[in-house]
Amino acid sequence: MGSTLLSELATEILVPVCAVVGIIFSLVQWFIVSRVRLTHERPPSSNSDKKNGFNDYLIEEEEGINDQSVVAKCADIQSAISEGATSFLFTEYQYVGVFMIAFAILIFVFLGSVEGFSTKGQACTYDQQKMCKPALATAAFSTVSFLLGAITSVLSGFLGMKIATYANARTTLEARKSVGKAFIVAFRSGAVMGFLLAANGLLVLFIAINLFKLYYGDDWEGLFEAITGYGLGGSSMALFGRVGGGIYTKAADVGADLVGKVERNIPEDDPRNPAVIADNVGDNVGDIAGMGSDLFGSYAESSCAALVVASISSFGINHEFTSMLYPLLISSIGILVCLITTLFATDFFEVKAVKEIEPSLKKQLIISTVLMTVGIAIVSWIGLPSSFTIYNFGAQKVVKNWQLFLCVAVGLWAGLIIGFVTEYYTSNAYSPVQDVADSCRTGAATNVIFGLALGYKSVIIPIFAIAVSIFVSFSFAAMYGIAVAALGMLSTIATGLAIDAYGPISDNAGGIAEMAGMSHRIRERTDALDAAGNTTAAIGKGFAIGSAALVSLALFGAFVSRAGITTVDVLTPKVFIGLIVGAMLPYWFSAMTMKSVGSAALKMVEEVRRQFNTIPGLMEGTTKPDYATCVKISTDASIKEMIPPGALVMLTPLIVGIFFGVETLSGVLAGSLVSGVQAGASEHARTLGPKGSEPHKAAVIGDTIGDPLKDTSGPSLNILIKLMAVESLVFAPFFATHGGLLFKIF
Repeated sequence: MGSTLLSELATEILVPVCAVVGIIFSLVQWFIVSRVRLTHERPPSSNSDKKNGFNDYLIEEEEGINDQSVVAKCADIQSAISEGATSFLFTEYQYVGVFMIAFAILIFVFLGSVEGFSTKGQACTYDQQKMCKPALATAAFSTVSFLLGAITSVLSGFLGMKIATYANARTTLEARKSVGKAFIVAFRSGAVMGFLLAANGLLVLFIAINLFKLYYGDDWEGLFEAITGYGLGGSSMALFGRVGGGIYTKAADVGADLVGKVERNIPEDDPRNPAVIADNVGDNVGDIAGMGSDLFGSYAESSCAALVVASISSFGINHEFTSMLYPLLISSIGILVCLITTLFATDFFEVKAVKEIEPSLKKQLIISTVLMTVGIAIVSWIGLPSSFTIYNFGAQKVVKNWQLFLCVAVGLWAGLIIGFVTEYYTSNAYSPVQDVADSCRTGAATNVIFGLALGYKSVIIPIFAIAVSIFVSFSFAAMYGIAVAALGMLSTIATGLAIDAYGPISDNAGGIAEMAGMSHRIRERTDALDAAGNTTAAIGKGFAIGSAALVSLALFGAFVSRAGITTVDVLTPKVFIGLIVGAMLPYWFSAMTMKSVGSAALKMVEEVRRQFNTIPGLMEGTTKPDYATCVKISTDASIKEMIPPGALVMLTPLIVGIFFGVETLSGVLAGSLVSGVQAGASEHARTLGPKGSEPHKAAVIGDTIGDPLKDTSGPSLNILIKLMAVESLVFAPFFATHGGLLFKIF
């Protein structure tokens, strides 16, 4: 069908070089952030101090506050937040580690039993004339790739948390000089996480493919089937990170807000509030570590879905290595594009005033999307033959390289649309949030009603954007088109994560400023950073659910092909019962996670009230609260409560596949995808009125109700729909051979 302009050797060099460039760039950003000292040092004055038009003076010096004690307090608070977050993640990873080993054994046993643990070669699934490696090899390599994905996912979340807790106090200290300097520290820190995650995910996947190739040789069908374990490992760890972190952060947040703001009428992040450290720890373990693992899982799964379909298309059949690695080439160029985009925020156009913060972050999305469109065009031109065939449910569909370019581009631009729609519904600059804020005048009930209505309404345009991208990409390149559309949406993951991580870092910076007793002018600056961060965090969640929908559909297509299902007919009873049950699963899962947050928050509220009532001098500020007990309550509750929802998601495909077979399982996957992707929940508006007023209290109550929707249940649902699909794909050989026990009996 024609050769590619990019040689196999050039591909072998380009992919790891781009990954290494990403890692080096993240380390450079980290080094620049580390130059902000958490010790009292007065740097010598120089011309560079007047960059951005700001003199490098400190607000504390102007107001006669003891600067040295402020810096010491910031360092102490940062240390407490970092220790709390590290302690929680280590505890979580101990439980998750046990699950990881147990599930790895399960994968090996189930997949190995497909051919009775035989070491003899077998006829290939899609070409019976050829001989492929034994099922036992696929079992072993799938297990290895599962462990690789799981470890990379855990590492992504942990490194993100460490970077965020390293940067929060440094952002606070830079806010004494200017809002621009504080913005750059927070954004650079987010970029460290974004580039590390994107580059590590790409590099580990590339190395795994090359190592597996040493054994599999020309059996690319078996090789890329085994690689799907990488996506399963990434998403299974992300599920526990998202659910556990989400329960932790919302239990602390609800406890701190309800008792502190509503009952005691003290400001947010007031050091007198016993739950304040737990609340700030929660931002890091939920919004940073959870989101990191989640987006890594999406990246790994979309790559795996594309590679599986490509391996049984002309790329795999003719052993065209460059074309085969087209998904990895997109991600490689994405790293370079994001690198250039980041420089626009940190070096080319620097923020000088509060009003420039949000536009600067929006420009990141636009610039990365425009540059990436050019990047995709180049990769499609040099990395693909002019014409090739793509596997399409038993047939080979002829596709042109420009058609595949359009598939990736439509996913990329759909991501931008979802990002901007999310911003419109969550930014206080636009009417939806202003309407919700206005509803606070009549109390919490109307605020909650308006907020829920806004959340439901916010899914309309994103769903249309996803629907259009599915139609276009499937029309051009079948399921492979949908998989690369998902990759297109995730191709700017480094920039997306930088913007997303910026939010919790700024939130923590504001908390540290309040707890350290810094000037109200500094708190105003950190509040401005935080307000923009709340919107960008919502944009990140929009990207996550949009890409999850496309990834799940691509994985669903790969599962249907691998399980030997010709059509998924919803009129057959087997499929229809699966469809109904699948549509119910997101509601069951949401109910479990919401109840978990409620139970944990109840304990937190009781503890915060107890401390306010029993510790003398706490309200007067003469005595310190017992922060450690609140941190322990959040940790214990989240570890205990994350297991049932996690078990529901992990066990459903196994139970359905074994007892009801692949047709019913296909119905469950379709139902959960269609139901789960709709469950968007917009963030409730913060108040526009004075703090401590009745409308403010109504807004806080609305906020605490919306929090578990947007930070626990909602973000976890995108992992539910992805994880069930990739798990079904990994176990498809076993289900196809031994599944449907109940229907065989009757």
